[in-house]
Amino acid sequence: MNIGQASKASGVSAKMIRYYEQTGLIPAADRKLSGYRDYSDTDVHMLRFIRRARDLGFSVAEISDLLGLWRDETRQSAEVKRLAQGHIDELKNKIKGLQDMAHTLTTLVNACHGDHRPHCPILQSLESGQKDEDLSIQPRTGAVARLSQ
Repeated sequence: MNIGQASKASGVSAKMIRYYEQTGLIPAADRKLSGYRDYSDTDVHMLRFIRRARDLGFSVAEISDLLGLWRDETRQSAEVKRLAQGHIDELKNKIKGLQDMAHTLTTLVNACHGDHRPHCPILQSLESGQKDEDLSIQPRTGAVARLSQ
C-alpha cells in the first residue's frame, strides 16, 4: 500500500511516517518501480504500535526502546515494565508541576481585584518573579514604572 493508505490504516500522518523513516525509528519502506513507497501489513502494524505509544506520551527515544523490546523475543518483561514505570514517574512529575502552576495562578487570580485600578498582583508577580506568598498590591518599582514616569 502507498503512504496515504498506510497513513489511513495506521492513524499516523504521512508526514510523521516520513519523519519516523528519516530518524530511523522505522526502516525505510520498500519502493515500487515507480519510486513510490510500498508499505506492508507488518509496517502498518508497527505504525499502529508507535501511534499507541505516542498516545500514551512516550517520547520517540522511548518508543525506539519499546520497539527494540517488542522485536526481541528473548526480552524479559521486567525490562518493559521498568521502561513503562519510568514513564509513569515522569508523567507524575509533570502532573505535580502542572498542579503547582495551577495553584500559583489560582492564588494570583484570587488576589487580583479585577477592577479599574492599574495595579495587579498577577502582573506584579510575573514582573518580580515573586512567589504567591506575598501578594499584597504594591506600586510598580520595576522598569515599566520608570518608563511611565
